[in-house]
Amino acid sequence: MRHQRTGKKLGRDSAHRRALYANLASNLIEHERIKTTITKAKAVKPIAEQMITLGRRGDMHARRQAVAFLRSKDIVHKLFDEIGPRYADRPGGYSRIVRIGPRQGDAAEMCYLELVDTPLVFKTKLEDVEEREAALAEEVESDEPEAEADDAEPEAEAESAVEAPAADEAEADDEPSAEAETAEPEAAEPEAAEPEASAEPEAEGDAPAKDA
Repeated sequence: MRHQRTGKKLGRDSAHRRALYANLASNLIEHERIKTTITKAKAVKPIAEQMITLGRRGDMHARRQAVAFLRSKDIVHKLFDEIGPRYADRPGGYSRIVRIGPRQGDAAEMCYLELVDTPLVFKTKLEDVEEREAALAEEVESDEPEAEADDAEPEAEAESAVEAPAADEAEADDEPSAEAETAEPEAAEPEAAEPEASAEPEAEGDAPAKDA
C-alpha cells in the first residue's frame, strides 16, 4: 500500500514543485553544494541521488531520462562524465545534509546539501581562517624592517635637533659676555669725569682768594 507517499507539498502545485526539484537537483550536480532549507533538502535529496544513479548506469536510456527531468544537457553531461564515474563503487548515499542554524528573518532552519566527497563546511571555514592568519603574520613580518628604518630617521632628526639648540645656547652664552666686556669701559668713563667737575669749583674758589 502507498499510504503517506505523497511527500511535502511545499505550498506549490505539482508543476511548480517538479520545477523546484529539477532546479535544486541541477544546482547540486553543478556546484556540488547548495544552501537551502531543511524541508527542501530532505525533499530533493532522494531525487538528486536517483539522478546520480542514472549517471552511474551511463547508457543512452538513462541519459534520456536524466535530460527529461533536469532539462539541461550541460548538467547531464557533467552528471554522466564526472559525477557518475566518481561514485561507481558506492552503492547509494551520495549526498548529506549539514545543518547550519536558523535563517535571519523568518528563522527557517537552513542547511547545506552537498555531495559526500566534498570537504565538510566547518573544516573549510577553519582552513580559510588559518590561511588568513598566516598571510597576516607574513605581512606583519615583512613590514617590521621598514617600520624600524622609518623609526631610525626620526631619532636621527631628533638628535640633530637636540644638538642644534645646544649650540645656539652656547653662542647665546658667549654673546652676553662680549657685550659685558664692551660695556665696562663705557661705565668707567663717567667715573673719571666726576673729579674734573669737582675740581673746577675748587679752582674758582681759589681765584677770588688770590685777588683778595
